[in-house]
Amino acid sequence: MSLALPLGLVWAGAAVTALLDGRRRCVAWLAVGVLGAGFVALCVLQAHVLVDGPRTIVAGDWPAGVGIALRADALGVVFAVLSMGVLLAGLAYEVVDDLESRHTPALVLFMGAGLTGVFLTADIFNFYVFFELTMVASYAASTYGGERHQIGAGFIFAIVNLLGTFLFLIGLAAIYTVTGTLDMDGVGFALAQSEPTAVALIGVSVLVAFSIKLGLFPFHFWLPPVYVGATPGVAAMLSGAVANVGSYGLLRFGGDLLPDLFAAGAGVLAVLGSASIVYGAIQAISRRSASEVLAYSAIGQVGYVLIALAVGGPVGYAAAILYAIVNALNKALLFLTARVRGWLVGACFAIGALSVAGVPPSAGFFGKVELFRAGIDARSAVLVALIFLGGALSFVYMFQIYQRDFWRDRHDTSGGRALQVPGVLLALVVLGLGLWPEPLLAVSREAAATLTGGQR
Repeated sequence: MSLALPLGLVWAGAAVTALLDGRRRCVAWLAVGVLGAGFVALCVLQAHVLVDGPRTIVAGDWPAGVGIALRADALGVVFAVLSMGVLLAGLAYEVVDDLESRHTPALVLFMGAGLTGVFLTADIFNFYVFFELTMVASYAASTYGGERHQIGAGFIFAIVNLLGTFLFLIGLAAIYTVTGTLDMDGVGFALAQSEPTAVALIGVSVLVAFSIKLGLFPFHFWLPPVYVGATPGVAAMLSGAVANVGSYGLLRFGGDLLPDLFAAGAGVLAVLGSASIVYGAIQAISRRSASEVLAYSAIGQVGYVLIALAVGGPVGYAAAILYAIVNALNKALLFLTARVRGWLVGACFAIGALSVAGVPPSAGFFGKVELFRAGIDARSAVLVALIFLGGALSFVYMFQIYQRDFWRDRHDTSGGRALQVPGVLLALVVLGLGLWPEPLLAVSREAAATLTGGQR
């Protein structure tokens, strides 16, 4: 399996689809097929990486550190598979729901190409290039529907995230100035030998940039209008796939390239994560519409990833990765089922709601277990209590949505059976990982080992 195959498939599909009218059924399903092929190729690549170890290629047979390098390790490939799967489910939902824009399939494919490049690149500048490709496609996709509030939310999304991009570009320029290289392996080694003040400034710019991208408190204000205004499929893609760039970026740059700095700033990460958890939960409880609740829930749930990063080490990183995976699946499932009705989709929504709250037999239960384990490993009663409080508040607002939208409308079957399929498949994945969590636990620990030099 060629390392470049998944990226090449989706990139070629995006280029072809951009020339065609995506509103035509054959073109739309072609885009779904391309994403499906990319997803399968990434799954095969992940299997090879987990068995044989990381794989690296350099374009044009240039020397390492000079040519464009792609690298698939356990951390990057798991995020690539996750994001491609969510994009596939979100696009399939939009195609079944009848596309209104000719550009939507191409935009989603460009998002897929950008995300695949972000997670498989071994070069910081190429990370930036693929990052921007993803975000530009996301800006355009968030305005799908053409309503005034959608265009306004998309404009805010673009402006705020451009600020994050600007800060990240400053950090990238500083990294090159300090280290003289943009190769991730070389950067990590050089930064460990660099002057602490310069490294601290680089770390702050990177942390703030990814916090903006993630929508962490207090950088959250752009996120609710975007998620509320977006169509269900687009909201699922933004929350379950594009938001993974922030989690992955913090893991890759914090755990891999700047581990000492992030360890020193663990208190700051814990405070930001705690504020996001509490603020997001309180705001979600006070909202009435499902889209608003899920938007504020997204702010709160990503705070758990920061809490795990603050703990650090093999246990903390494994918990952060596992929770990022589960959270992406939960958000995609909930957005794809929130506006569809019927007993089956109601059951699927309930599985997602239980997973957010950390109730068995959902995958979210093991996400919370790993977080509790991280809190205990850090010997912090405060973190353990915060995780318990956050789970309780999550149960409250998810129960409110289910009672209001599904119990009262339980006889409504709006949306059609075909529209229920993406949500049902995601619900089966969330339930399956809850009943058989060993693969999820193994993958998250293997990915964490790439950040800790193989320590278990």
